[in-house]
Amino acid sequence: MVNETYIPSTLEEALKIRAEVHAKPLAGGSDLMVQYRRGTGVVPVFPFPVMIISGLKELKGIKKEEDGSVVIGALTTSAEIAECEDVPYFVRKAASLMGAISLRNSATIGGNLGNASPKGDLPQPLILLDARVILESATSKREILVDDFIKGSKKTDLRDDEIITAVRIPEVKYTYGYYRKIGTRKANAISKLSMSALLTLEDGVIKDFRVASGAAGPKIARNKDNEAKLIGKKLEDINSLTQDIVKTHDETISPHAMATWRRNTTSRMLEYFLSEVSKGGEGRIIE
Repeated sequence: MVNETYIPSTLEEALKIRAEVHAKPLAGGSDLMVQYRRGTGVVPVFPFPVMIISGLKELKGIKKEEDGSVVIGALTTSAEIAECEDVPYFVRKAASLMGAISLRNSATIGGNLGNASPKGDLPQPLILLDARVILESATSKREILVDDFIKGSKKTDLRDDEIITAVRIPEVKYTYGYYRKIGTRKANAISKLSMSALLTLEDGVIKDFRVASGAAGPKIARNKDNEAKLIGKKLEDINSLTQDIVKTHDETISPHAMATWRRNTTSRMLEYFLSEVSKGGEGRIIE
């Protein structure tokens, strides 16, 4: 039940409605329908006008650009993302583990970002990859880092006349990659914690190192100053720097969000990734 419901047929119409009445966009509804439910089998009540945008073709699909970046329309579902080889591994993996098949067929990347849940599956790898969210209004268009767009738990930089239209993921080349999600069960599992990491090695020198933790506080935890401690170092330096990097990453995540076992598990995952990388060998996804 809502005060007003709008169903635009084009993006132009949707942006006009958004500007005039600030109706909240509703796509898959996998987050909002749960957030505003009143009980099992009871119709949700939305205290604001709702605009159903699931039919907007302009916001669907995945396209690889000439510069190697990938643009994903806001209404692209997790299932579609998981199956597309053009999408970077970290994002595909996260999408493939987002709950049950029925959820992955309805949940959208735009909705996952707009909901800004600390336990959301897609923001974590998107922040790792320095992805940008594309925001449009009837009069303007802007792109900002996903890390800047998400301000905290359920808080974003979305203006009341804007719609998330797409996400742009730059091409990121890496030698070693890692993604892990921990939940209570495989089907319908909400993240208890998650982590993704990557490291780029050239002629024995570390050119890039990144790590991001999900379900670790009000927003995704990433510390670029900590990552810089490895950049420019040699492969053989990793072991001597691991404990400092793990300690600083632990200090980055929220002390109020992480129980002891979760903090310890996060540290062990990062230690494991760095240990495997330090062994050298051919580049690979570390399992």
